[in-house]
Amino acid sequence: MSPQRERRPSRPDRDRPAPRKQGPRRPPAEDPARRVALDVVRAVRQRDAYANLVLPELLRRRRITGRDAALATELAYGCARAQGLLDEVIGACVDRPLSSVDGAVLDCLRLGAYQLLRTRIPEHAAVAATVDLARADAGSPASGFVNAVLRKVSQKDEQGWLAELAPDRDADPIGHLALRTAHPRWVARAFAEALGDKGEDLQAALEADDARPAVHLLARPGEISAEELAAITGGDVAPYSPYGVRLPAGGGDPADSEPIREKLAAVQDEGSQLCALALTRVPLDGPDERWLDLCAGPGGKAVLLGALGAISGARLDAVERAPHRARLVEEATEGLPVTVHVADGREPELEPGFDRVLVDAPCSGLGALRRRPEARWRRQPSDVAELTKLQGELLASSLGLVRPGGVVAYVVCSPHLAETEGVIAQALRRGDADALDTRESFPGVPALGDGPFVQLWPHRHGTDAMFCALLRRR
Repeated sequence: MSPQRERRPSRPDRDRPAPRKQGPRRPPAEDPARRVALDVVRAVRQRDAYANLVLPELLRRRRITGRDAALATELAYGCARAQGLLDEVIGACVDRPLSSVDGAVLDCLRLGAYQLLRTRIPEHAAVAATVDLARADAGSPASGFVNAVLRKVSQKDEQGWLAELAPDRDADPIGHLALRTAHPRWVARAFAEALGDKGEDLQAALEADDARPAVHLLARPGEISAEELAAITGGDVAPYSPYGVRLPAGGGDPADSEPIREKLAAVQDEGSQLCALALTRVPLDGPDERWLDLCAGPGGKAVLLGALGAISGARLDAVERAPHRARLVEEATEGLPVTVHVADGREPELEPGFDRVLVDAPCSGLGALRRRPEARWRRQPSDVAELTKLQGELLASSLGLVRPGGVVAYVVCSPHLAETEGVIAQALRRGDADALDTRESFPGVPALGDGPFVQLWPHRHGTDAMFCALLRRR
């Protein structure tokens, strides 16, 4: 029997239509999380926007939630926080000054470099998604440039680039730590001077300042306890403030929680709570009914003081120069014994004789850089001299408004010595006030140093780097 022949595949039916030719490629679907992050980075660069104000609004408007919202938050805040480090790396990968790179392209490069250096996103995904955004915003030639630069960036991880670019630690310890923790050198120097250290303590402070912070809540006295607020929000009772709750980082927008909407609670760093509470803890002889918040906007400390005043029988006057910020104070303190005045704190035209005065003075904000990630690259050393002049004038005004024997709390969210001890020293030289041991009004708070003033730190206390000095009018 002859072997069976192998059958050949049949030829295609001649009547069957020929396959269609491939048309032009469809543009890739845009990644919503990366698009939001890029738009935030661009808003910060183009119009000096604040990332913590722009991002929540974009997420709400575009209805982005869950993992996409978490990714957008990480990328937007991360790029703003690490901008100086990212620019150093990108600058090493291009053959021209970054100032000559188109702004929209530089935004894409920063977004892509951050993903490559500081996230676990796979290299191919980080590069491809960023190139797609560059093509959509700046065209194909720009996308090719972005692809080439990011491929160079990806040749080393963050530690590899730091080993190449960071100054030698022994020769330039401040410059070395500044680049490694994505801080301008002058900010790192200000931290070093306040700490009296250029080594491990400075490194810990800068690293804590470069980390994404937890959200802190204030449980309004007389409305809800910290324990109740923690149970509702899933947070933990704060270690130092009797009204504080700490939420874990990345827990979503706290403004969406019911206690915030019902004004039972407010977002406020525990350090800010402690400084406002310190003013109320100093013993007084005589009346204790007239309190003053001399720089009240947007109203966080006024809420706490007003609520405590309602319990103790005191009334609070709150001064704010900007009308729109004064309205925020009014809204925040509605229902509390608080009277808001639109006035300049240096000449508020109020009747003197206040028992307690809070001067939460405008400052460089170097103590809250972890909460305002773009601020570290926006502030300049020259800003400090103008601010210290204003701070001194506000403190002098407060000492003229407080009664003899009354107490003034001078508070700034900065560790810069010119804004803290320098301003206080100038006030004390006038001879109309004495410095109190401020540490006594921070019970249970460790690592407060030799006094008499208090400087809080993220790496020691988990708070913003708040400074507080208590003075008694002679």
